[in-house]
Amino acid sequence: MQKLEGRDVQLFVTTDHGTIRVQSPSKVVGDRETTTNLRYKVGRNLQYEARDVLAIKDPLKAGLPRPNISSTFIFAKEDYFFLYPNNYNHYHNYYRNTFQHGGISLEEMICPVVRMRSK
Repeated sequence: MQKLEGRDVQLFVTTDHGTIRVQSPSKVVGDRETTTNLRYKVGRNLQYEARDVLAIKDPLKAGLPRPNISSTFIFAKEDYFFLYPNNYNHYHNYYRNTFQHGGISLEEMICPVVRMRSK
């Protein structure tokens, strides 16, 4: 930016997504191949609380890859984050009130853009 000083330019600054402070745990059960992200999971035979997620059972229709023939994607809604039943309380306390991304909250879906012009 210092090299652009004094030139007639426009600069756009943005990010690829936002984050949200997670508060509410949601239990998920999956096999060893299930992804480890706190706000989305991809796996086979996932067990989850349907009210806490957006589930995509046919990834191709949503423009997502299909790692296996029976892959399902789940995305956390609102301020939920996914936890496995083992060590549930430990991880609940560890991740609650942290900023995460990968879900479908409004904060994560809006991409901020700043347009700056030289003087």
